[in-house]
Amino acid sequence: MKKYLAFDIGGTFIKYGIVQENAVMTDNSKVKTPKSMDQLLKVISDISEQYPDVEGIAVSSPGAVSDHGVIYGSSAIPFIHGPNMKELIAEYTGKTVHLENDANCAGYAEVWNGAAKGKHDVLVMVIGTGIGGAVIKDGEIHKGANLHGGEFGYMLLSSDFNGDDDTWSRVASTQALVRNVAKQKQVNEETLNGEKIFELAEQGDQICINALDRFYHLLAVGIYNLQYMYDPEIILIGGGISAREDLIEKMNEKLDQITSKIPLAKIKPSIDTCKFRQNANLLGAVYGLMKEKDSVKNS
Repeated sequence: MKKYLAFDIGGTFIKYGIVQENAVMTDNSKVKTPKSMDQLLKVISDISEQYPDVEGIAVSSPGAVSDHGVIYGSSAIPFIHGPNMKELIAEYTGKTVHLENDANCAGYAEVWNGAAKGKHDVLVMVIGTGIGGAVIKDGEIHKGANLHGGEFGYMLLSSDFNGDDDTWSRVASTQALVRNVAKQKQVNEETLNGEKIFELAEQGDQICINALDRFYHLLAVGIYNLQYMYDPEIILIGGGISAREDLIEKMNEKLDQITSKIPLAKIKPSIDTCKFRQNANLLGAVYGLMKEKDSVKNS
């Protein structure tokens, strides 16, 4: 059975593991993210030498990743932006390399063997400090003309806006929820997190109850917009919030409220949570590599 070496480059750690062609992962581990390009390439090269029999190397990375291997935009790892990372990693390892944006990798993982398996048109949204995700059309990642496909968090939900504070990421992300509750309670944001807010709400804290109700509503408004913008078969929700067992129930309640007030809205979004969490980027990167190799072989 063919196997591949996958890396997920993050701001704090680089995760890596061996992924087989049947989507089974083994030997997964992590190392601290280096502080320079030379150190990063050495880490990848050293790990690669431990697995000489892999078919190729798949890399998940932050930033706007182009097909030719340059990572545009910005991230917590500034030195990866600008050079052709795909070529550099291939040069250091002597292996075929596939490089893709981390959110797109998460989307590919779901299409390969997750909640979107067997589907062709899918949106995957990841909710955390912001809101981003992946657009999948006919089973392929759609990056867009400016590599901004899946940047859902830039959406505006109101015509009365004053700038960044009114984007979907700033009003409906988990960080926005924390910021809202902290402001109302007049406490430092660092004393709260999403999990704590849910816990307080369950204990009857009215500020948290109201904030969560607003949070769900704003998420549902954005999801409604995405449904009518793209009309996917399913919209998957990832990020820490997706671990909530009642998330889909709460979101469906809000979507029902919205669609009931719009007579022309005949389609209710089909939503679910992502199957994969911590290993999604590794799995999706390998799926992208397998697709790329198949495309080259069949061309």
